[in-house]
Amino acid sequence: MFNYCVNILNTFKLGEEQAMSVRATAMINIFKLWFGFRARVGRRAYALSGISLMALKYCVDAAVIFTLTGRTWGPLHYLSPFWTHRLMEGTVEASDLWVLGLWAVPFVWIGASMTARRALDAGLSAAWALLFFVPLVNYFLMLILCFARPEESEPYPDTLDEEGFRLNQQSGVAILVPALLGLALLSLTLKFSNGTYAFGLFLGGPFAIGFAAAFLYDRTAKHSFKASILIVQTSIAVLGGLFLLAGLEGLICLAMAYPLAGAIALLGGLLGQQMAQRRRLAGTHFAALLLLVPGISLLDIYLPSAPEHEVVTSIEIEAPPQEVWQHLVSFSELPEPGGLFFRLGIAYPRRARIEGHGIGAVRYCEFSTGPFVEPITSWEEPLRLSFDVIEQPPTMQERSPYKITPPHVTGSFHSRRGAFRLVPLDGGRTRLEGSTWYDLDLYPQFYWSIWSDWLLHGIHRQVLEHIKRQTEFSSL
Repeated sequence: MFNYCVNILNTFKLGEEQAMSVRATAMINIFKLWFGFRARVGRRAYALSGISLMALKYCVDAAVIFTLTGRTWGPLHYLSPFWTHRLMEGTVEASDLWVLGLWAVPFVWIGASMTARRALDAGLSAAWALLFFVPLVNYFLMLILCFARPEESEPYPDTLDEEGFRLNQQSGVAILVPALLGLALLSLTLKFSNGTYAFGLFLGGPFAIGFAAAFLYDRTAKHSFKASILIVQTSIAVLGGLFLLAGLEGLICLAMAYPLAGAIALLGGLLGQQMAQRRRLAGTHFAALLLLVPGISLLDIYLPSAPEHEVVTSIEIEAPPQEVWQHLVSFSELPEPGGLFFRLGIAYPRRARIEGHGIGAVRYCEFSTGPFVEPITSWEEPLRLSFDVIEQPPTMQERSPYKITPPHVTGSFHSRRGAFRLVPLDGGRTRLEGSTWYDLDLYPQFYWSIWSDWLLHGIHRQVLEHIKRQTEFSSL
């Protein structure tokens, strides 16, 4: 990378046309170094790339944090090895985490890919790149690789002919072995984490499974890209089937987790396919590395949960606030929801009743899985009704061959409080707003908050539309 930068600086001494050509070549070489598979990564290129990219990512992350929250994100907070701690220090709303999540994707790829190629350049196995996902350990690994001396390694055999997908012993091993290892990883994680899913497990786990599947499939023959990716995704699907059969997870959670797990496994598979022919790796060492990645990342689960996040949904009603209020405090039986996820088992509201009047009254919102118990904290008739949540039912009824209640169903989503706001509008109309404040102990939060926000909006709409129908019908 140093030579590429020097070439760019030297272009200022050349003619305009020649300088543009040299700069373009240098930029292409940097792009290949960062995003490619075959460019050799030396000590100086690895160190300079790491420092410059870390500085770039910090500046952009800090700017996003400041824009969203008005808070300054210091370098020491950013250097925390735990993602949850970083996000808490920035107090980012869950709905905004996807911005930082998407921005992190290319840096994850560059870090893992360059670490694998730097390890190969130092005479080590590419599988050491899996430790890139382990908090604290990754910093020591990168520091060691910055100083490790290069060794000669065999080039990638580009002369090999590509083979298409064939179902045989090799493909079977490549599918089943990573899936079985993944089952062991999840079982150990759930045992020692009280059912909490750490960020490292969702990030490092699928990457490791994808890497292992492609590596095992391509270590003795060079297969086509489509064939290797099919092996990776099949291994992830088999892993999901094993979770279901073992009674560790239900169908709904597996379906919600697949887009994230499948995408990260794809990145691991791309790297595993390209690294398979570079250097042989003993199976026992490979298995140990796979087990180490999510195992050490369990440290992430002992950090506090993210701050509360508010989800707001609104609707306009053709009636004044006083009439809306009469149908707000309690409401009759709601119709069955039509959404697929609600029909499959996600909890949905059925009715609401209240005991008492004013502050101190208790509202019971009956869901398909049980009641929410909500003491009233603000009674400003007819403009605002606020309440805390002191009891809540499971978030879903899992679809499984067995009757199961995974720990995250009752312990990951915490509804803290809620409110209804009635805003008078012209023409005797009302804008009714429903809010829920919650926190989430399910990582990565930038991904799972997308699901929770979407489902909460769906629940809010069911209630608000029911109140709208009841109010407008009674005012006819």
